[in-house]
Amino acid sequence: MAQFGKASSKRGKPSYFMSILGVTLVLFLLGILGWLGINSKKLMQHFKESVEVQVFLRQNINDRDRLALQDSLKAKPFVKDVRYTDKEAAKKEWAKSGGENFDEFIENNILPASIDFTLKEQYVDSVQLASIKQQLLQNTAVDEVRYPTAVVGTMQRNFRMVSLGIIAIAVIVSILVIILIDNTIRLAMFSNRFLIKTMQMVGATRGFIARPLNIRAIVNGAISATIAILALYGAILITESFFPGIRAFFDTKMFLTLFVILLLIGISITFLSTYRSVLKYLRMKLDELY
Repeated sequence: MAQFGKASSKRGKPSYFMSILGVTLVLFLLGILGWLGINSKKLMQHFKESVEVQVFLRQNINDRDRLALQDSLKAKPFVKDVRYTDKEAAKKEWAKSGGENFDEFIENNILPASIDFTLKEQYVDSVQLASIKQQLLQNTAVDEVRYPTAVVGTMQRNFRMVSLGIIAIAVIVSILVIILIDNTIRLAMFSNRFLIKTMQMVGATRGFIARPLNIRAIVNGAISATIAILALYGAILITESFFPGIRAFFDTKMFLTLFVILLLIGISITFLSTYRSVLKYLRMKLDELY
């Protein structure tokens, strides 16, 4: 008789292992998607900030005017990095890119000096670049301004499509994650329905019944999120060991934000799902539990 009571007690206790495992797997998949999204954003930023604008200087410009223009460009909010290319450096770059050597038939170096700069990510836009070009051409020291117009236009269209695709996938996956975690918790709470109803029948208040289950839900959500975060971090380290170039896109702030979001999702969804399940079984009649 004692053994039967002991076995019955064990069956009555909630089994949290499968719910923790299920929530962990779902959060891990969500974390993988977040990691891919962060890397995609950093990759797009890298390509955008590699776009170079060439400001060709007039042939008769003096060093004072050139330095004044260079310092002015450094102070501009859209400039990321500035580099001065003199005539000799321009000649070497011309030869390196496969250009014909004109020393044999032209005595003087006809290639102009230039101040080249890269842009910050948010300014790599066809409209803004056209405006920047017009601003620079108003300077009397500037002869011509060039930038890869076709590349910028193509990049802008492609990145817009990629961003919309990532947002759409993130929304769909987030909805699926919420549904899967909610169903996992509800299945775990199903085994507790008679315990909840029995406590209600002996006079326990709603708060008294829900409090330990809600606390347990918060703890389980935190455990699931912590395991998912550790697994995600391990997966990132393994991937970086095979593809070292990915390390260049690692953003500590963004990844800490991702980890905090996973923790908050794990705790909030498990808590809300548990609370809803408790209220559901408290409102049900005893016959409806079978």
